[in-house]
Amino acid sequence: MSVWILNGQVWNESTGQVEGKHIRIENGVIAAIVDSAEGTPDTAGHDIVDAQSKLISAGFIDMHVHLREPGFEYKEDIASGTRSAARGGFTTIACMPNTRPVTDKPETVKYILDKAATEGIVKVLPYASITKNELGRELTDFAALKEAGAIGFTDDGVGVQNAQMMKNAMQLAASMGMPVIAHCEDDTLVEGAWASEGKFAQKHGLKGIPNESEAIHVGRDVLLAEATGVHYHVCHVSTEQSVRLIRLAKSIGVKVTAEVCPHHLLLSDEDIPGLDDANWKMNPPLRTPRDVQAVIEGLEDGTLDMIVTDHAPHSAEEKARGVQLAPFGIVGFETAFPLLYTKFVQTGKWTLGFLLQRMTLDPARVFGLSSGKLAVGAPADITVVDIETEREVAPELFASKGKNTPFGGWKLYGWPVWTMVDGSIVWSEL
Repeated sequence: MSVWILNGQVWNESTGQVEGKHIRIENGVIAAIVDSAEGTPDTAGHDIVDAQSKLISAGFIDMHVHLREPGFEYKEDIASGTRSAARGGFTTIACMPNTRPVTDKPETVKYILDKAATEGIVKVLPYASITKNELGRELTDFAALKEAGAIGFTDDGVGVQNAQMMKNAMQLAASMGMPVIAHCEDDTLVEGAWASEGKFAQKHGLKGIPNESEAIHVGRDVLLAEATGVHYHVCHVSTEQSVRLIRLAKSIGVKVTAEVCPHHLLLSDEDIPGLDDANWKMNPPLRTPRDVQAVIEGLEDGTLDMIVTDHAPHSAEEKARGVQLAPFGIVGFETAFPLLYTKFVQTGKWTLGFLLQRMTLDPARVFGLSSGKLAVGAPADITVVDIETEREVAPELFASKGKNTPFGGWKLYGWPVWTMVDGSIVWSEL
């Protein structure tokens, strides 16, 4: 497909400004980027997309998502999940293995890749589990899973409780040049709790989840990563203590990277309205305002490398069970960029370039992906964003099967309106 994307605005890191650009796509890659000031190029023989002076970015990359297939297709499937991702401007997503069956065998990895190729509309990169059935008792066949197409190993959804098991996993992964991605949670500190140990839990007489439940595993694992030399990646960092430990580990040369979610950058436990709405129940839970400030500072100084959504759809029936019985998790694809653009870029706290980098270049760098940049020769994974029009978050209109979000009714700017993957238009509101 040969396409000219005309009249777009592209962020220039050197000048700290957006500049008018036309972009030509040939055979799935970016073939040319020219200044709009040079006039309209010769578009004969090409399809034309008028970006209408909207922002053009490299497609967003989300390295932590739950597509729920196989096994939980009533919550989400690869078709609906990738549609939702495309609407959110994401062109590459990495899906977690806590499916049913767990993605612990080569056949399941191949199933996900085949389904993504036939029914998905964005690039899907599957993780495989560290342990069989995510039970923490026996390592999976890392070599076979890598051969099948897994990009890393994680028991996301549960923490690996046994330190020797985690060290064995790291040694094996390091020998293969593969990353270990960790959900950090000490089970002995969280049983029976769903909210953070803060003012909300105190007010309602709830047992709270302490920050140490996350940070203990982070501290243990960075020591194991130092000993094994593995690339160790920390999932959904939410506490001040975790940020501090990761910062220290990086300062002494441990190969550790980390991610943070929009909800942990924007919300604290003090924002939870009450005990009636399980859309505020997520794991890790919303922490204290001090923790929110710590993860913001960690993202800003590079301690935390990237933004991910931890897109975790559930059915309305499940979330209606109440906060004690409902599952943890919220959806994130279709609100991530608008939330962060509105709350951080429009308010002047971040530059547009900083936000784009943390959602494109940085995840690509950490995981060795060829995408994530607007450059001649790069894959034509492109997102067009309307940063001028305010819209209200309307969960009932999400492409995801999951409508479980605490952000319903929020009025935001920065809505993706057009998405291209490998030179093919996969979604458009232009």
